[in-house]
Amino acid sequence: MAITIIGLGPGKPELITREAWEILQSAGEIYLRTAKHPTVEFLPKGLKIHSFDHFYEEKGTFDEVYRAIAEEIVRLGARPEGVIYAVPGHPLVGETTTRLILKLASERGIEVSVKEGVSFLDSLFVALGLDPLDGLQIVDASELASHHYPKLDPDRPAVVGQLYDRFLASQVKIALMDVYPEEHPVTLVRGAGTVSTTVRTLPLYELDRQEGIDYLTSLFIPPLPEEGSFISLQEVVAHLRSPEGCPWDRQQTHRSIRPFLLEETYEVLEALDQGDVAKLKEELGDLLLQVFLHAQIALEEGEFRPTEVVAGLIRKLKRRHPHVFGQVKVKDAEEVIQNWERIKREEKGEEEPGYLLKGVPRALCALAQAQAYQRKAAQVGFDWENVEGVWQKLEEELGELRAAQSPEEVEKELGDVLFTLANLARWLKVDAESALRMANARFASRFKQLEDGAKVKGKKLEELEPEEMDALWEKAKALEEEQWKP
Repeated sequence: MAITIIGLGPGKPELITREAWEILQSAGEIYLRTAKHPTVEFLPKGLKIHSFDHFYEEKGTFDEVYRAIAEEIVRLGARPEGVIYAVPGHPLVGETTTRLILKLASERGIEVSVKEGVSFLDSLFVALGLDPLDGLQIVDASELASHHYPKLDPDRPAVVGQLYDRFLASQVKIALMDVYPEEHPVTLVRGAGTVSTTVRTLPLYELDRQEGIDYLTSLFIPPLPEEGSFISLQEVVAHLRSPEGCPWDRQQTHRSIRPFLLEETYEVLEALDQGDVAKLKEELGDLLLQVFLHAQIALEEGEFRPTEVVAGLIRKLKRRHPHVFGQVKVKDAEEVIQNWERIKREEKGEEEPGYLLKGVPRALCALAQAQAYQRKAAQVGFDWENVEGVWQKLEEELGELRAAQSPEEVEKELGDVLFTLANLARWLKVDAESALRMANARFASRFKQLEDGAKVKGKKLEELEPEEMDALWEKAKALEEEQWKP
């Protein structure tokens, strides 16, 4: 009662190991995961060969195929004579059935002996002249295509194995183009370790247009020409903070760089307001630098590791989206928000909701804070029935502002007007802070046009007649509105 799993190598008969060949010569029968492999025709004469290729036709998915094969091998292995099972390449390289057999056999008390073999990777390294210790990543094509974002470090070389057909190649291409430019050179290797090995280098966008992609095909992806991974960025930041790094960077603390975090955040918002994609790309990088600096300082101070920041965020996102990563059903976005608040309370160990507005950061700018307060209050029904109620409240507050006498009253009533305006913005589905920033930008643009107009007249602004200033302002307003048209 035992299971022996042997690897048949990548295809050339001389790449079958001596141990595997001796087992094959002495065996009466052998079970193959698939007979569609170049080595099969070179197996010893007189050997009774069984194949599980029929499962590929009978089952709906690869998972079902592999599970059925594993179950059958374990059943056969329970016989007194046991079973010899042979797979292409190395039994533990890209071979799902081996992993399943090891698990099932362990549960049923059946001994398993895995005999090493030459994998397709060994021959692939030869075909490409590649040293795998140079940071090589190895992934399965189906696994890569199944993710919404490829789990690859673009600053290290990668091999994508088991690129079965052009359809899978298309899925892999689409996934890779989230990380690599479409012109990035990639290399297709077919039949590594066989007598008909071919190597073709082509742009990534042409990957799924190639003929001859089959179960013997692999893909090699060289690193990006410029570093572009979070790991590389963290290394640069760590270098700057190291003894051989930058004196200024080494001196910084969480508190000393706090102002830069706020400054970079506002520069990102400005890029968004302007719809400037190139500027947004740059400013997001500057903001990301602040995140990585804080993470590096924390690492050096023994507070936490950068990976803990990311791990904590991933846990939180999955925990707070049970309708995506769990079994919870939701009917709309409003129910998503309710679940989010409930989960937050559970995380903090609160059986009942605490003070609702406590979670709004005090450091928020006033308009954004006001809108956040109103949004949270509305979640528990503290809100107007319709927008008309907000308009009426605004008229009421404006009347009280007009009637205010003392500076203290004016300040109070003006604050109420601004607070109501923030509420009106919420009802109108407008971000109050963004709206005001854009109004500021429009005013600045108009005022610059006004100044330029005065210079054309050879005057300073204060030297303009009222009618001249009005005319220039209207012209500036028209020019500015033309620029700000969506």
